[in-house]
Amino acid sequence: MIETIKTYLNEQRDQHIEELMQFLRIPSISAVAEHQPDMIRCAEWTAKSLKKAGLENIEIMSTGGHPVVYADWLHAPGKPTALVYGHYDVQPAEPLELWNTPPFEPVIQDGKLFGRGSTDDKGQLLLYAKVIEAFLRTHGSLPVNVKFCIEGEEEIASKHLPAFVEKYKDKLQADTIVLSDTQMQGPGKPALMYGLRGLAGFEITVDGANSDLHSGLFGGAVQNPIHALSKVLSSFHDENGRVAVEGFYDRVIELSDKEREAFKQVEPDANKVRSDLHVETLYGEKGFSFYEQTTSRPTLEITSVSGGFQGEGIKPIIPNRASAKIACRLVAAQVPEEIMDAVENHIRAISMPGVKVTLDRQLRGNPFITPIDEPVMVAAAEAYEDTYGVWPVYTRSGGSIPIVEVLGRVLDAPVVLLGFGLPGENLHAPNEHFHLVNWDKGTETISRFWLKLAAMSK
Repeated sequence: MIETIKTYLNEQRDQHIEELMQFLRIPSISAVAEHQPDMIRCAEWTAKSLKKAGLENIEIMSTGGHPVVYADWLHAPGKPTALVYGHYDVQPAEPLELWNTPPFEPVIQDGKLFGRGSTDDKGQLLLYAKVIEAFLRTHGSLPVNVKFCIEGEEEIASKHLPAFVEKYKDKLQADTIVLSDTQMQGPGKPALMYGLRGLAGFEITVDGANSDLHSGLFGGAVQNPIHALSKVLSSFHDENGRVAVEGFYDRVIELSDKEREAFKQVEPDANKVRSDLHVETLYGEKGFSFYEQTTSRPTLEITSVSGGFQGEGIKPIIPNRASAKIACRLVAAQVPEEIMDAVENHIRAISMPGVKVTLDRQLRGNPFITPIDEPVMVAAAEAYEDTYGVWPVYTRSGGSIPIVEVLGRVLDAPVVLLGFGLPGENLHAPNEHFHLVNWDKGTETISRFWLKLAAMSK
């Protein structure tokens, strides 16, 4: 069956790439209000593309923001159901002067398709529609049941999608969730990203007197909010780089021996990192490698500090306010609210007479993980190996994609991040592009993945 699918995709390749270029010509920039008509146009284009592929029950559904495009094909009784997630919105193209070609006039050069959205995420998303088209045109059916949930707000933090998923969780229910919005390790080197860190962001404010004070008249007798804040900030880590907040690590799931071995395949050269960053030495939690520190360990980072006179010269005052912003990256199974509770308790335990301390909780995002031995992950790895000839490496991201965790948690299904982008394809930057070799291998990998999912139900 796979050879028939590959033959069809090869025969239709030019037409499929032309359709992708049509997709890329729509400036669906979700962050800019003047592109609202383009967002509607792009949602309509996406819906028509899914209909052309043979999907059914297609809807453009309101969210309170940019719409979600839904579609399904549910005629494989007894077989698993896969929910395909993706997004049709793109980042702004500025600065335009740094593009070699206009961002919304896609061109192919040296086997790469240039245009905003080519790798993030229109190119990778359209792979799924074309695979479905291939199965339905050649065999009249799909090996599994499929649903699509395509949003228009991923580039603005999926503002309305969590509520949408909660509201329509029965409609979206699936046995697994798959998305292609990530990168491979390198050319010919597939990667399965199985973990993302979560986020807890908050601002600490220390208030002292009711106004700034003359440091000569009041210095030494009135608490300085900057001094108090400095005491708090310096208490957050011990001498080994470990977060010194009680309870901070209580829920952390330690790496397995298998994961640590897998990490060795993707561990960067620490000396090169140090050299590239122009720092004399790297610094982090003792006992963990650079890759472990930046992907599988939680952090507490002070991202900004402010207080007092910031202009040129010195103004000899005791400021009446000081503040700091904190970003904690979290790992499974930490809970943002619990971490902020622990930090607040830590601060309250520090003696700081003469000032008032408040903590404003602003950002929350749960971490995500799908175990690498989950059956759907094994199926995805086998599909990669059959296509690329090598077993994928397993990676975690130090960053956060909160909607991935929301989908997995609300729908109670494992999430597979089946990426086909490459490092250096300039997503979010000028001259974004997609290597078309991974268009071909992407459609093959997804086809094999559907077949392997179907075989799991025997």
